[in-house]
Amino acid sequence: MIRSHAPSRFLFAVAALLAAAGSHAQGPDRPAVLKALEARGLRVVEEFKVGGDLRAFAGVAGDQPVAIYVTRDGNAIVGARLDAEGKPLDDAKLEALVSKPMGDQAWAQLEKSTWVLDGKKDAPRIIYTFSDANCPYCHKFWEAARPWVDSGKVQLRHVLVGVIRQDSPAKAAAILGAADPSAALIENEHKFNNGGITPAKSVPDNIGKILDDNQALMVSLGFRGTPGIVVRDDTGAIKKYNGMPQAAKLAEVFGPR
Repeated sequence: MIRSHAPSRFLFAVAALLAAAGSHAQGPDRPAVLKALEARGLRVVEEFKVGGDLRAFAGVAGDQPVAIYVTRDGNAIVGARLDAEGKPLDDAKLEALVSKPMGDQAWAQLEKSTWVLDGKKDAPRIIYTFSDANCPYCHKFWEAARPWVDSGKVQLRHVLVGVIRQDSPAKAAAILGAADPSAALIENEHKFNNGGITPAKSVPDNIGKILDDNQALMVSLGFRGTPGIVVRDDTGAIKKYNGMPQAAKLAEVFGPR
């Protein structure tokens, strides 16, 4: 099974989302130091109250939420505010103002991307994985997932990219262009140690665009290689894993058996 929607750029969507929120951080009394931080690549989202002489702002550095504290003299401190026991004070604010909106937007973009189903479509736990048909660690992740997938508890949604070898795009095209992409993906995994699926003779323009869009989405989510794994935890928060998770992390990724 293949799921495809008209693709859109994740970075543009998140920029629009945070730009709307960022209007709360604008105004005539906006500290000048925020402009200097933005020139260094930090994005200011919204001000929140912390009391005392500090002004606090939620922001984003790369794809990570950060807190910015502006002192009375106009200087800024970027980091965590801790209580007397060393516990962060403002994580809940950053979660509400930055992490959750970004996570929800990321999940929506993954749902709208072109992916290949591996497992039962009604399996309750959904895991997106950026996969390359030639990636040995993607194959290891596929193997590790079998007990959860075969029991109907997990469905993997493979967002295919073609980045590892010269024939990776052609192998992705063989899967995406098959009459049954899910079966073609399984064929590639079963034959992986013997070279995998036979590459397509050419990569059609529409599939080339899918691969480009998938790679752009992968990079925008902070992944620089495969597999790049995204799942929601029991609270609904987005969790991301770069590369093949360690054995001790598998239950965290896949959930209970």
